[in-house]
Amino acid sequence: MIPQIRSRSDAERAVRFSKYPPIGDRSVGISRAQGYGMNFQDYVNNANESIALIVQIEHIEAVKNIDAILKVEGIDCVFVGPYDLSGSMGKIGKVTDSKVLEAISKIRDACIREVIPSGIFGATADSVQPYIEQGFKLIAVGIDVMLLGSSARNIIEDLRP
Repeated sequence: MIPQIRSRSDAERAVRFSKYPPIGDRSVGISRAQGYGMNFQDYVNNANESIALIVQIEHIEAVKNIDAILKVEGIDCVFVGPYDLSGSMGKIGKVTDSKVLEAISKIRDACIREVIPSGIFGATADSVQPYIEQGFKLIAVGIDVMLLGSSARNIIEDLRP
């Protein structure tokens, strides 16, 4: 998952650094993913097909360039960051603003045209439900600290006389 993809050249660089030769330029060092060398050949033979490259579209420049970004071979999924997107539009945190929603729709429509799965983040289940209904497939909900804080508040409320 690569953040802040804003242009075709950013997307090309993400593919290049995520895929092994001959598709990309990713380092071929010994690592945990291939058992520190124990499964090296099997891993590198299949890695380009089994690694999912998800580009994050979270800036208005990316929305303007979405068609060019999606033409880059090797992108497996697009993930929308609505909070960063809203900030780049001068509407920080206003993720339900009509212009922000319009930008998200433009991303979704481009993904549908190019048959590339799309995903999105939302703070609550209610906030992502409309996106699920619109066909977004990769859904991230909640923030760990907020979830922990909410659980702690519930415990305190349950224990109050």
